[in-house]
Amino acid sequence: MLVALVVGLTACSSNEPKSDEMPVEEEVAAEAAAMEAEEEADPETAPSMSVEARLEAAANGAHRSEANRARNEARHPVETLTFFGLSDDMTVVELSPGRGWYTEVLAPVLAENGKLVAGNLMVDPEDPESYYSKASVAYEAWVGENTDTLGEVEVGTFAPPTMVEIGDAESADMVVTFRNMHGWYNNDILDAALEAVHETLKPGGIFGVVQHRAAEGSDPAVTAPKGYLPQDFVIATVEAAGFELVESSEINANPNDTRDYEDGVWALPPSLRGGEETAEQFKAIGESDRMTLKFVKVDAE
Repeated sequence: MLVALVVGLTACSSNEPKSDEMPVEEEVAAEAAAMEAEEEADPETAPSMSVEARLEAAANGAHRSEANRARNEARHPVETLTFFGLSDDMTVVELSPGRGWYTEVLAPVLAENGKLVAGNLMVDPEDPESYYSKASVAYEAWVGENTDTLGEVEVGTFAPPTMVEIGDAESADMVVTFRNMHGWYNNDILDAALEAVHETLKPGGIFGVVQHRAAEGSDPAVTAPKGYLPQDFVIATVEAAGFELVESSEINANPNDTRDYEDGVWALPPSLRGGEETAEQFKAIGESDRMTLKFVKVDAE
C-alpha cells in the first residue's frame, strides 16, 4: 500500500513529552508480580496472565529505563491500552513510535500470540543525517537488538502520502497513535494519514488516539504549531475519514495545563524547553492535558 513528509510524524519532536494517567488497581499489580514469578519457574504459565497484568508487567519491566518507568505516572500506559481494548492476540500498528516508549509496553504483550507493526519514520536519502533519518535508523536498530524482550517487531514505514508500508489492507485489529496528530496537521498530511489508517484496519478495527488537547472551540491553525489540537476538531476530522467515536476518556487529562506557553507543549516536562530557569515551574504543572479517544472503523455507505 503506497500512500510523507518525514517531518511531523514523530510524537512531536526530539523534545516532545509523552504521557498517560490513573493508578492501576492493587490486585492487578499483585497479579502481575505473582504471575511473573510463576513464569520464571514455569514459562508455560504465562498465557494464564490477564492482558492488564501483562501490560502492568511490561510497563514496569526491567527492560525499561528508570526514566521511562517513572513516566508511567503521567502517561498511564496500562490504563490507556486497556481503555483501547488491547488483546494480546491482536495485530497492532503503532504509528511514529519515536524512541519506543510505548513499544516497550506493547511489544512484550503481543510477542507470543499477537503482532506489533511499527510505522517508523522514513529515512531521507537526500539528508541521511537529519534528526528524522537518524531517529528512524536508531529505532530499527534498537528493535533488532532487543528481540529477547520485544519479540519480533515488524518495522515498516509511515510517511504519507509518499510511502506507507504498515501491512496489507484490512490486516490490523488496532492502530494507535500517541501525540502525532498536530504534526500531521502542520504538514498538511492529516487526511492522508487517516486514509492510510482506515485502509489498514479490519472492518470494526480500533483506532486509538492520544493527543495534546487545545481549549474547546479553538482554531487548530493557531494551536497546532504549539502542539495542541481541539478535541472537537479531532473527533470531527477522524469521523469524516470513516470512523465512529466509541468512547472518550479523561485518563490523560491534566487541568493544570494552561496551554499558553511561548514554547508550546514543549515547555512542559519532559522537554522543559525553557531550561533550568523555568524548570521547576513547569514540572509543577506536569505533562500536557491530553484527549484519549477510541474510534472504530465503519463501513462506507
